[in-house]
Amino acid sequence: QVQLVESGGGLVQAGGSLRLSCAASARTFSSLVMGWFRQAPGKEREFVAAMYWRGGSTYYADSVKGRFTISRDNVKNTVYLQMNSLKPEDTAVYSCAAREGYIWRDPSDYNYWGQGTQVTVSS
Repeated sequence: QVQLVESGGGLVQAGGSLRLSCAASARTFSSLVMGWFRQAPGKEREFVAAMYWRGGSTYYADSVKGRFTISRDNVKNTVYLQMNSLKPEDTAVYSCAAREGYIWRDPSDYNYWGQGTQVTVSS
């Protein structure tokens, strides 16, 4: 069982930055894939970024590449999403998710989800 709790959302002006946190609890972390997804009003949930908990490569949606960074702190058992150069089109509910095995971009492949946190970017 994996439990995830996000924090760090809010309202920011275009061009600004936010850092989202996802505090995780699990029996073992080494096999986990951690992902960030977002869902804007009237749109489907979409992949944002993912990484293996044990480290290695990171993966990003083209729309956020170069602006967002996923990382994790093994001591705090927390995954972060640093979001820079935010745009109004980044406005969405951002959710942290976890699965075991390989990285996939389809949200239906993730078993564990946090409650989500709202990010609003004003123009």
